[in-house]
Amino acid sequence: MYRKIRHILLTTLLLLSTVSIWAATDNTPAEIPSEYSDESRVDSIIHIDQVQVTAIKQGLNLRTQPVTASIIGQTGIERQHISAIKEVSRIVPNFYIPDYGSRMTSSIYVRGLGARIDQPVMGLNVDNVPLMNKDAYDFEMMDVERIEVLRGPQSTLFGRNTMGGVINVYTLSPFTYEGVRAGIEYGSGNTQKYRISTYLKLNERFGYSIGGYYSKSDGFYTNLYTGERCDWEQSGGGRFKMQYRNGKGLRIDNTLSFSALDQGGYPYAYAETGEINYNDECSYRRTTINDGVTVHYTGPKFSVSSITSYQYLDDRMTLDQDFLPLSYFTLTQARREHTITEDIVFRSNSDKAYHWLVGLFGFYRHTSMQAPVLFKEDGISNLILSRFEEQGIIARWGEDTFLLDSDFRTPNYGGALYHESSYEVGRWRMTAGLRVDLEGSKLHYRSYADATYTTQTTSAPTIYDHTIHIDNGSTLSQSFVELLPKITVQYQLGANRYNTLYASISKGYKAGGFNTQMFSDVLQQQVMKQMGFGSLYDVADVVTYKPEKSWNYEIGAHLSAPDHKLQADVALFYIDCRDQQLTVFPEGQVTGRMMTNAGRTRSYGGEASLSATFWQYLDIQASYGYTHATFVHFDTGKANYAGKFIPYAPQHTLYAGASYTIPTGWRWLEYVILRAGLNGVGRIYWNEQNDRSQPFYTLLDASIRFEQRHYAIDIWGRNLTGSRYDTFYFESIGNSFLQRGRPRTFGVTLSINL
Repeated sequence: MYRKIRHILLTTLLLLSTVSIWAATDNTPAEIPSEYSDESRVDSIIHIDQVQVTAIKQGLNLRTQPVTASIIGQTGIERQHISAIKEVSRIVPNFYIPDYGSRMTSSIYVRGLGARIDQPVMGLNVDNVPLMNKDAYDFEMMDVERIEVLRGPQSTLFGRNTMGGVINVYTLSPFTYEGVRAGIEYGSGNTQKYRISTYLKLNERFGYSIGGYYSKSDGFYTNLYTGERCDWEQSGGGRFKMQYRNGKGLRIDNTLSFSALDQGGYPYAYAETGEINYNDECSYRRTTINDGVTVHYTGPKFSVSSITSYQYLDDRMTLDQDFLPLSYFTLTQARREHTITEDIVFRSNSDKAYHWLVGLFGFYRHTSMQAPVLFKEDGISNLILSRFEEQGIIARWGEDTFLLDSDFRTPNYGGALYHESSYEVGRWRMTAGLRVDLEGSKLHYRSYADATYTTQTTSAPTIYDHTIHIDNGSTLSQSFVELLPKITVQYQLGANRYNTLYASISKGYKAGGFNTQMFSDVLQQQVMKQMGFGSLYDVADVVTYKPEKSWNYEIGAHLSAPDHKLQADVALFYIDCRDQQLTVFPEGQVTGRMMTNAGRTRSYGGEASLSATFWQYLDIQASYGYTHATFVHFDTGKANYAGKFIPYAPQHTLYAGASYTIPTGWRWLEYVILRAGLNGVGRIYWNEQNDRSQPFYTLLDASIRFEQRHYAIDIWGRNLTGSRYDTFYFESIGNSFLQRGRPRTFGVTLSINL
């Protein structure tokens, strides 16, 4: 049956490709507009930029490549007020990052793939440097030149954890902008943002930039227990960038960035009452330092690039893990991580029919973490001592609290050799690539607990003293070797061959790992076993999870009108995924969460984006994505979820926006720009049973911008209709919790360019 469905889908894709060939028109490439020409007013939300001088692996214009990509240019970033990766998902089809928890939470879902914890489904590169931990994805973006979102497996070129795609962020260069940039913003929730940066090109060979930012917010959600906002935050950071060009093919870029974050976060409401009401602290603190050095040399026949990085992450998460006005238990997770990466890329430069790319990648990451869980009065009484009451035994704990402590050291390393070749014959371009990816990781752990308690039967006065002492440590290890092939066929249309049709088959891969958050439950089971209750977990079985693998089949097209005022991108996909990683809560009153592997899942759907310019001053953008993602085989032994929808992956994503530019003819105010946008998401199922879900919802935003070449003032609003929706749902110790989406917000932004 599944083969028949796949055959029907692929046949339909081929038919649509044929229709697209007949509908194609003759085109000529558009010139790159100057900063204030009429064409520059097009808000490039979905528009694919014409020139990419900083990309190393993609190289050519993405619009001519066999890939589904959305690009937000600098104009779109500024007018959409995009300051974080999460905000990009409002406008890119089949790409969803829910805003919940804290900035540690960067759960990405694309085309039915994704998970809440551990390994991401999409990679993130900043100025070609890969960020190796998704917990650092949500940062304040400053002076970003463009953002690329490539969907579909990019594993051949980018390796692990890119089976859903890649996000590329490129920051502003002192070779393309000189002067001072500054900004001030004030919005709802007493949100304040300040930034300033300077860009200086000393000569044609050397330039540098330095900038910093600070932001704060009082938050939007009130914890009824304290009567105060719980999602407050403040952050600051900066970036120092140096660039050198010798004029003979050599360029050297060094970007050093740092950030510090302190926030409350985690505004989780009890589902039965809809109230945020918990008594212990919830907070997140993070410090990051990233330094990336890129050395690129272009010779007569080939180019070579070396991308070296050092990444430091120091964070601490504190949770009232029961999220109730009761004293059950708290979690503190403190982590320190050092990462080194190296990527060497050789690429042909000739204008011949054959092109090649060869690369070598390696990384080493070392993580140290402490994750103590502290049981308090209600937790001890309801989760431990209640077991004795069921047997008619009176038990009393020796202390007011009970600590389950765990320490971890996780060295993680990997290497890869990859190659891609393409050959052009007439209007056809065939590309084949292969990556050999090797990875190894170890988990050195130590778990310990000490406690005393007494027992007494109701029929006898004798009191018995008991002691609990657990101190366990060991090492777990995993290693993976994956072959990641990719084959694409592309056909160029029109006299200038700018429009393209493509088809691709590729393999995606997401690394396996360790469920460190399950150790508190492992330790709790060991405690209960010493007390004479229950059974022990198999540590290796509970704590480890396997890699996720997929085969992706896709066809698509990049189409443009002859004058490029109308551009469209369409794609259809089918994904066969094995061992998909899912975040679940084990049954019963447990304290942790774990990653598990579903046997097999299937996802298929399509997406389309449109960018149009009418009457010179009216710009319209629209995008839509549909995903049908279900379990094919997922039998837990207690339930069979075959045919159920995959949780947390939205079925529909929608964006429609328009901007109208009014030229004033005045020097002190050149343009007034009116903009409105509507984005929608849903339905989203919250669990494997599919009995809880968030229906499709829409959010309306709008702004008016007063623009002059040296300054701009934006007055903006989001969720103007006050839509009520949920961004997250989960369960803890048998209780259900959710987070409401942000309410209606307003703000004003002043930008200065000197």
